[in-house]
Amino acid sequence: MNTTNYIKLGFVILGTVTLASCGGDKKAGMQQGPPPPTQVTKATVTDQEVITTDSYPGVVVALNEVELRPQVGGYITAIYVKDGQKVTKGQKLYEIDRTKYIAAHTAAKASVAVAKANRDKAKKDADRYTRLAEQDAVAKQRVDYALTDLANAESQVASAQAQLSSAANDLQRSIIVSPLTGTIGISQVKLGALASPGTTLLNTVSSNNPIAVDIAVNQAEIPRFMRLQKDGSAVKDSLFNVQLQDGSIYKGQGHITAIDRAVDPQTGTIKVRISYPNPDGRLLAGMTVNLKALNKSSEHQLVIPYKAVIEQLGEFNVFVVGDSSKAEPRIIKLGKQFNTSVVVKSGLKQGEVIVVDGVQNVKPGAVVTDAPADAAPGAQPAAGAVKK
Repeated sequence: MNTTNYIKLGFVILGTVTLASCGGDKKAGMQQGPPPPTQVTKATVTDQEVITTDSYPGVVVALNEVELRPQVGGYITAIYVKDGQKVTKGQKLYEIDRTKYIAAHTAAKASVAVAKANRDKAKKDADRYTRLAEQDAVAKQRVDYALTDLANAESQVASAQAQLSSAANDLQRSIIVSPLTGTIGISQVKLGALASPGTTLLNTVSSNNPIAVDIAVNQAEIPRFMRLQKDGSAVKDSLFNVQLQDGSIYKGQGHITAIDRAVDPQTGTIKVRISYPNPDGRLLAGMTVNLKALNKSSEHQLVIPYKAVIEQLGEFNVFVVGDSSKAEPRIIKLGKQFNTSVVVKSGLKQGEVIVVDGVQNVKPGAVVTDAPADAAPGAQPAAGAVKK
């Protein structure tokens, strides 16, 4: 190839490079400029009354519950009820071998009869000697002896009657009856078992209607619960709902019946007892439940949607939209969460606008705009669709 051809080839290559450079510069120039605004949905910080629900672990307890223990000893000779049966006050439940108690009662009755006979004889003697003494027919000392014998006989009658009463009580106590109307549990003894007085547990009877739930309340909440105890409208407002283990809510309306006398120094809590009607027996003593207590704020508080909150390194932030539509992050302190909202204790003012949906696409200082109603939250506008 000669020199002329080399020169021509050089011009062709240079022209190609120049055109390529011009085209690249033009394309780069087209991509420059501010990024499009981020489409978001916004919310205004509002000031409103807040009603939250506090949850407390609770235990169902019977308001009336009695352990059955014999007052006399012996072998169990009869059981008159079935396990888990409904019982009424005074109904026979167990029988302890009555043989020796019947014998003791019979002997005590005989002792009373003998004592009364001796008293009657002593009284006749005393009356006779008294009349004779009035006629000076007997020594006065003899009258004194007769009156002393009568007093001793009266004392023996009283002692015999006391023994009869004790024997009658033992005989009566050999039949164990229900002290209240309610439900009896599973028997702890079988026929023929030896029961010791005051120690052997025979069974337990409890009344399940009404019934109660015990919860532990932090000492800081004591004033609130004391106010609720005195509030007659607390039952009508359904302030206390019981959530069972299957997630269902017991429909009975409860009211505070008792607040314990003292705070437990080890836990810093106090026991509160809330009573419920239980006609269907759905609540059973010993069940563990969650008690849901409505907590109405005494004054209005600032509230925002919870999904507007960003948590970073233990701090909570929201993007606040200023007058220039720029979003800037701000640290806030949160209060109680309820439903889809949360209380803001500090960091925001009433009427300020914050980003709610699309917050994950917002950068500090970015310009934001309202997303169309039919657009997905946080969607970005298409290229060339910048709003002018």
